[in-house]
Amino acid sequence: MTAIATTPTEHTDPVNAGILAVAEDQIRGFHRHPFQFVAEQSGLPLETVLKHVKAMLRAGVVRRVRQTFIANKLADGGLVAWKMASEKLDTAFDFMVKEDPFSGHVVLRSTDREVSGSDYRLWTTVKVPRGKEIAEHCDALKRLLGAEEYVVMQPKGIFALGVGHVRRKTMEPGDKADVPAEMITPDLVDLSGEEWEVLIAMKRDFLPDEIVPEIWDARAKEAGVSIERFCEVAQGFEKKGILGRFSTFLEHVKPSQSGVRVTRFNALFHWRVPEGMQARAGSEVGRHHIMTHAYWREGGPRFANANIMGVVHGTDKERVLIHKAAIDKHLESVGIPVLYTNVFWGGRSEIKPSEISPKVYAEWHERWRDVARQVI
Repeated sequence: MTAIATTPTEHTDPVNAGILAVAEDQIRGFHRHPFQFVAEQSGLPLETVLKHVKAMLRAGVVRRVRQTFIANKLADGGLVAWKMASEKLDTAFDFMVKEDPFSGHVVLRSTDREVSGSDYRLWTTVKVPRGKEIAEHCDALKRLLGAEEYVVMQPKGIFALGVGHVRRKTMEPGDKADVPAEMITPDLVDLSGEEWEVLIAMKRDFLPDEIVPEIWDARAKEAGVSIERFCEVAQGFEKKGILGRFSTFLEHVKPSQSGVRVTRFNALFHWRVPEGMQARAGSEVGRHHIMTHAYWREGGPRFANANIMGVVHGTDKERVLIHKAAIDKHLESVGIPVLYTNVFWGGRSEIKPSEISPKVYAEWHERWRDVARQVI
């Protein structure tokens, strides 16, 4: 009896690795046919690309497939560090993941040594609809979780936003772009009703059965416009600077069904550079290919006045630190003194898109408004 061939789903499979090297973070802006782009760049037939992406998505190796946006241009957001009793951390983590749609990345972090801010163990990203205050939402969470304190660090500049875990596995310390990264400022943009309809349809995750050659046709119908108009609006998003990338997001936190991990270490780097050098320093950090995220954020006195922050993932802790040392050395070489630096290591973590709907926000706060006691 002939065995039925199955499509490999691990990210280490050569075909999958070739697809992911492009599909994780190389499809920038809007593409009418994103998987055709992957096929062209990887040298694989389109049918193969579609088949393997579907298989990885069904297996959970690919966590989601979606068009990303520069969310800081659509809603106010920030990185929030929470100080609370250690016995509350896990239940607070669960609440943020399961009950708060406005919290995105939720991570428990630790440091190798006791430093400024090492008692802030829970880190989240929070976004709120336009016109709302982050503090209003965080105050509600503080009440519900029994947190002692929180610190909001809103971005003043964005220098790197990408994933590319497969592509980054072979990077050498110090690998960087020929020029410094351009700084994106988180200025909110105005969108028309039609633009919001298209945006909402665009950003929703794709199910396995939706991974087809003409991937946007159904979304155009969902938005109530022709495919030609859908593409026009999407290209307008690009001009407004709110488009990120079309991406296949790997499940990089949990092991696959066969126990294979994409990464093991998630490191949040903090640097403090002299006042007035933040934009330049962020551009020099962001040009390093290993950085998945790089921001100018003001940590304030709780975090030793760190003002440049970024994330690196890796499978070997020492290798991650070698990458950081190369960035430190580069900053010094271009005349940017590092006045302070530290690493916050990620442990338990979950990642989900943040909600930005005013309606959902109002419903959430109405639901929890009269809960005066702590829920954990």
